[in-house]
Amino acid sequence: MNGLVFDFHQEKLLALGTGALWWARTKTLIVADLHLGKSNRIVRQSGTLLPPYETQDTLARLDGDIRAHDPAHVICLGDSFDDPTGAETIDDQTALWLTRLQAGRRWSWVEGNHDPGNLGLGGSYRTDLKIDELCFRHIAEAAASGEISGHFHPKARLPTRGRLVSRSCFLLNADRLIMPAYGTYTGGLCSSAPVLDALMGPKAEAILTGPRLFRIPMPR
Repeated sequence: MNGLVFDFHQEKLLALGTGALWWARTKTLIVADLHLGKSNRIVRQSGTLLPPYETQDTLARLDGDIRAHDPAHVICLGDSFDDPTGAETIDDQTALWLTRLQAGRRWSWVEGNHDPGNLGLGGSYRTDLKIDELCFRHIAEAAASGEISGHFHPKARLPTRGRLVSRSCFLLNADRLIMPAYGTYTGGLCSSAPVLDALMGPKAEAILTGPRLFRIPMPR
């Protein structure tokens, strides 16, 4: 299995190479920042044409993680759609795909800053969600503990063979876990950014995603 196990608030969690998180004890799969429909939003706003495949690519990876783990509960940590119009105008194929993924399991949509409110796509809609000692929300709060969030799309830059390599990553400290963006075309914020440095503190670590996961001190 392409993953890395770590402890967080007395729970064992598995960071997956795709950027998803698996909580085996509760059979919960967590993903953040799908940003479905981003290419369509860019076309609407700027006229710039991008290959319109990011929704299919993102859902295919999510489908694969769901088939691999058969979760009883899926949590989407906000910005599941790139904007409200994207959620309102999804094509029938995407709607059916989401319906199939939700079948037979609990599905929680946590509100993001790009997609506030009820998306009308099945499942339940929450501003945040607490399960046992863990709290799930879109944007990290400075005073929180046991918090798992998204929003920042963290990436780590590492020097290798004379060049910088950038990888999406989980950011982890004693109080919080910030998830990488799961969606295609999402971009990212360098872990050295002041807002992430302030949230994570000096002892933070990064778990780099990809074919092989690495846990390292958070690059600054």
